[in-house]
Amino acid sequence: MAQESSPSIPPIHRIVTGHDADGRAVVTLDGPAPNRWVRPYGTISTLIWGTDETPAEIGSAEDFGNRANDIEPPAAGSWVRIIDYPPGMSGRMHRTNAVDYVICMAGEVAMELDDGTTVHMKAGDVMVQQGTNHSWINKGTEVCRIAFVLLEAKPKS
Repeated sequence: MAQESSPSIPPIHRIVTGHDADGRAVVTLDGPAPNRWVRPYGTISTLIWGTDETPAEIGSAEDFGNRANDIEPPAAGSWVRIIDYPPGMSGRMHRTNAVDYVICMAGEVAMELDDGTTVHMKAGDVMVQQGTNHSWINKGTEVCRIAFVLLEAKPKS
């Protein structure tokens, strides 16, 4: 996978806050999210932030959005990622060992489960996935932008 340098879809504007040396709230990062990748199947995946543990560390100077843009969150950690699904994209069946909070920000997309059930999402819809096998399919003519918050989960037994 290659980092996207001249995307046709506007990049995500990311704002991160923290604290100065006196403990006051400040903006530490403000600009395009730098970790934007074109995946082999045509989506653009932008990692916004992640955590390594729960409860999460909030005092680090590290830009957690510059981590490897892996699908699964770190053990006991989380990912916040935005994915742009191009029009006409056929999906690929996959699952994460995570609870995924899914927020459709723009456009429309179909989510297909492994039993063939299809759920249609449009801008403003929110889904909670609990480690289910699924595929995202954009049969429309516009890009669908979805925000994902992934929290590591215990494996289903």
